[in-house]
Amino acid sequence: MNQQPIQGAQVVGRIAALLRIVSRKPEGSPLMEVVKESGLTRPTVHRLLTSLAAEGLLDHDGATGNWVLGPEALLLGSVAAARFPVEDIARPSLRRLAEETGESAFFSVRRGAETLCLMREEGAFPIRSFVLHEGVRFPLGIASAGIAIMSFLPVAEQEQLLARWDEHAGAFASTQSPALVREKLAQTNAVGYSVNPGLVLEGSWGMGAAVFDTHGKPAWALSLTGIEPRFREERQEFLGRLLLEEAHQITGRLQNGMS
Repeated sequence: MNQQPIQGAQVVGRIAALLRIVSRKPEGSPLMEVVKESGLTRPTVHRLLTSLAAEGLLDHDGATGNWVLGPEALLLGSVAAARFPVEDIARPSLRRLAEETGESAFFSVRRGAETLCLMREEGAFPIRSFVLHEGVRFPLGIASAGIAIMSFLPVAEQEQLLARWDEHAGAFASTQSPALVREKLAQTNAVGYSVNPGLVLEGSWGMGAAVFDTHGKPAWALSLTGIEPRFREERQEFLGRLLLEEAHQITGRLQNGMS
């Protein structure tokens, strides 16, 4: 049976979804992984990926067989980056966090119901957690950055996410129930920073602090990740204080017009 042509907004949505899937990992993704994650048929995915490659937005890596971002995506990202100087403001904070703690430091942005990791700085401690890197997305309320952001959203918005938690959290719903998330949100509100005790990957801990935009909304987050012994209770206050100090600095510069 012939496939119906994909028209209008539907094709835009599908292309956006494929670009997000491919961009989640620096090494890209094989065709069947993109098919599985997108929920589209193999012929449709292959046709769209090939079309994106023809426009330079994707490349097909002959050595690995993976689909990766292409040169046009780099050019578009470079132009877009000029509109978001908050990344330039955040970089010094990431460096200070990595230097003072020895852990890996990250800067993530809220995109709808997800967080997207934009930047990282590696600390000097030789053992690292590799759960997070540039391009990785998590549902709000899952990783430390998403917990920090969600905890400062209006209660009604939190409840909308919790009401459809299984759908929202996906594979993470089995280990992070709505009751547990509510507990983490309350703890974050109480101390100002979030703690993720190995809930995304066993043994990999994280802490985060929200960064607020000019309207006072939590739009970004700083976070630190590492192995469990580096995030024991006696050290959490120290790490949390550093996160809050740097988050406050970034927020202050945003509130003052990024001066």
